[in-house]
Amino acid sequence: MLANPVKPDEAKKAYASMQLTGVLNINELSKHIQDHNSVFSRGTIVGCITEMVDCIREMLLQGYKIDLGDLGSFVPSLTSLGAKTKDEFTAANIKDLNVNFQIGDGLENLRRDAQFERTISRKAQAAAQKAENEGKTAADWTPEPEEETTEP
Repeated sequence: MLANPVKPDEAKKAYASMQLTGVLNINELSKHIQDHNSVFSRGTIVGCITEMVDCIREMLLQGYKIDLGDLGSFVPSLTSLGAKTKDEFTAANIKDLNVNFQIGDGLENLRRDAQFERTISRKAQAAAQKAENEGKTAADWTPEPEEETTEP
């Protein structure tokens, strides 16, 4: 149960928490793409993605928005300190060059296509794994109560 950080006086509530299945690296993603009847080898796919990153970086530095259709768009943006006048503003006022990602149509409405299931918490999973590693059975351990936190 968690407190709502925006409304801390309200009663604590249960919130969803994403539990990742894993991390797919560039080689695994490329193999997955290849397995979808791609005519390209995994190495060619990795090479294309790597070259794409280099080219996106180059074009962002030139001030281009990169539109990758259904994937989305990469848009450069600046963070800067203000100056009293336009004449007093210099490149030294610019603190960072960022990249914003705007999702494309192919990544919208994930909720509509997603399936959800209730699972035990990461903390309980870790406690069960620890108990198993120590040779205990489920009846031999009780997970500690969840820590109180204000993050939903």
